[in-house]
Amino acid sequence: MTTESQLRADIVEVGRRMYARGYTASNDGNISVRLGSDRLLMTPKSVCKGFMTPDMMCITDLDGRKLQGDRDPSSEMLMHLEVYRQRPDVRAVVHAHPPIATGFAVAGIPLDRAVLAEVLTTLGSVPIAEYATPSTKELPEAVRKYIKAHDGMLLANHGALTVGGDVFGAYYKMETIEHFAKISLVARLLGRENLIAREEVDRLQGLRGTYGIASPAPICADPSDALAALESGDPALCQVVQAPEGGGQRLVADVIGDGPPSLASTERASYGARPPQPSESAGEIRLTYRELSALIEDAIRSLR
Repeated sequence: MTTESQLRADIVEVGRRMYARGYTASNDGNISVRLGSDRLLMTPKSVCKGFMTPDMMCITDLDGRKLQGDRDPSSEMLMHLEVYRQRPDVRAVVHAHPPIATGFAVAGIPLDRAVLAEVLTTLGSVPIAEYATPSTKELPEAVRKYIKAHDGMLLANHGALTVGGDVFGAYYKMETIEHFAKISLVARLLGRENLIAREEVDRLQGLRGTYGIASPAPICADPSDALAALESGDPALCQVVQAPEGGGQRLVADVIGDGPPSLASTERASYGARPPQPSESAGEIRLTYRELSALIEDAIRSLR
């Protein structure tokens, strides 16, 4: 069993990585791990996660009472406690504000499209928990709706939350969410996404067991299953993934004209983009190199 001193050191290292990668700024973010069956080791409030030391950590019980430590535990402690109540299998919780993933959370866009095979096999989908005032009882209530079925989620207008069997496992899932968000953003800026077909999603789900990846809930790529999950009021029935029928194809091109406008199609006007040419189909938007560069530069500026 990992010693307390090692767990303290692990939290410090994960906090350093989060800060170095820009997942947190100033005193943002918080980390916790189980310390035995009835105690938690948690980051303190009002401390930059990039400059913590092992002695700064707090020890609490599962009701949030501080048992040890010179500092007070994280102001987001209630959210952590709710995760541990709902998921006895979880050993660590990481909360951060990775910029691009948080941008999706602010835009109200969940990361639930079947785009990357690695994400489907490790996380399934990444939903958005409803907005709740940070550090209040509203936040654990919002997280409760999804935590039984998901190891990672976005928090509306707030950030992201991941869980794992240890603190590094939870942190790596945070990396995966931000990496997924970056790729999704670029694809949408380019004006299209090729989605993994529903039949291929089913195949990837079957590989979870082969890879030894434990999942809190199965993927439901069939619209009827997804609808049943949502109507039940308990999304824990499955992980809702948007995946079209392939008709024998493993990848299906997303047609912009059939759904909400992509970033590329909605932002073109602000850069004086030329109107669609007669040769362009209704489901295709072509960008010049200058137009694409301007879109990407604007997105980067907005994240700084």
